[in-house]
Amino acid sequence: MNIHEHQARKLLQRFDVATTRGKVASTLDEAEQIARELGAVEIVVKAQIHAGGRGKGEFKNGFKGGVHVRKTPEEVREVAAKMLGQILVTHQTGPAGRVVNKVLVAESAEIAREIYFAILLDRATAAPLIVSSTEGGVEIETFAAKSPEKIIREAIDPLAGLQPFQTRKLAKQLGFESSQLKSAAKLFEGLYRTFVAFDCSMVEVNPLVVTTKGDVLALDAKFNFDDNALYRHPEIAAMRDFAEEDPREVEASKHGLSYIGLDGNIACLVNGAGLAMATMDIIKFYGGEPANFLDVGGGATEEQVTEALKILIADKKVKAILVNIFGGIMKCDIIAQGIINAAKTVKLSVPLVVRLEGTNVERGKQLLKESGLALIAADDLADAAKKVVSAAKGK
Repeated sequence: MNIHEHQARKLLQRFDVATTRGKVASTLDEAEQIARELGAVEIVVKAQIHAGGRGKGEFKNGFKGGVHVRKTPEEVREVAAKMLGQILVTHQTGPAGRVVNKVLVAESAEIAREIYFAILLDRATAAPLIVSSTEGGVEIETFAAKSPEKIIREAIDPLAGLQPFQTRKLAKQLGFESSQLKSAAKLFEGLYRTFVAFDCSMVEVNPLVVTTKGDVLALDAKFNFDDNALYRHPEIAAMRDFAEEDPREVEASKHGLSYIGLDGNIACLVNGAGLAMATMDIIKFYGGEPANFLDVGGGATEEQVTEALKILIADKKVKAILVNIFGGIMKCDIIAQGIINAAKTVKLSVPLVVRLEGTNVERGKQLLKESGLALIAADDLADAAKKVVSAAKGK
């Protein structure tokens, strides 16, 4: 789960991570009023979407950039009018872009230096890892690609936590002056406390800045959370913005399904993440393009299979569906009956290829054969991939 920048700022402030003053606005009146309350010499207006590269993005109305600095409340209102309700396209949104429903109105900082700082969950060590660089800002991805040796990494012992000597070491490596070391170390500690407290998989601050007055501030933060831990954080779950998510993924999550939409035309319904990845790979191997990743889990119910098929059929790009199930926890005959009932419920309008393997597989295949439905049975994974690719092409 992701959250917006203005929500991230509130979480950081709970752990005394220094940032600038500001509030979020969803109307022009709110944007102008916030600007008046700030009374700052310069005010930054930032589009709020779940994507990076906003500063270099472009709205479909022709307005360039999702981040602008203005001097008066009237100017803030004017720029907000060109953002709110408009579609912003960045290198991370894809050509479809995202609708901007809110803008962050905050006091602008006089930046002397920009730094990149992130805490990630390192999958290789199953422990937190700090990744930082003296080169922050919008060019961090280019910098990381060209000069990977200049990226600083600091592993954190999950039992001991981030130690004071590590924060001081990082501050020196990142070039903070002696007078700034204490502020920088405090900010690093606050970020780590935030990371742990909310079960984050990532906390990224870009840019972390040093102002002309020597203050150390987190200007922009991006969070990723472990969805499996959200039950412990109802206040975080309440921050979820469904308007920023694929409607198919939202619907799938309501039924305990793991779904990610893709750009192909062959839908996949599989039990097990590894099997789902293998299924997508073999579809591409035989010349097809997967329309989704969909894992119904090892103990899928008939209701879940039905809802999964509804989601797949609702995608207008889908020309064929491949059901690839390994009967381990659930027996193949039970799975087959669920597929039959689900197929009748949703009234299939595209070819459906079914491949079953595992316990009671012969009984499952017999049920599918006797169902009277126009199902295409497959003997193995390669056979299933060939048949579904052919069906998608209308052959």
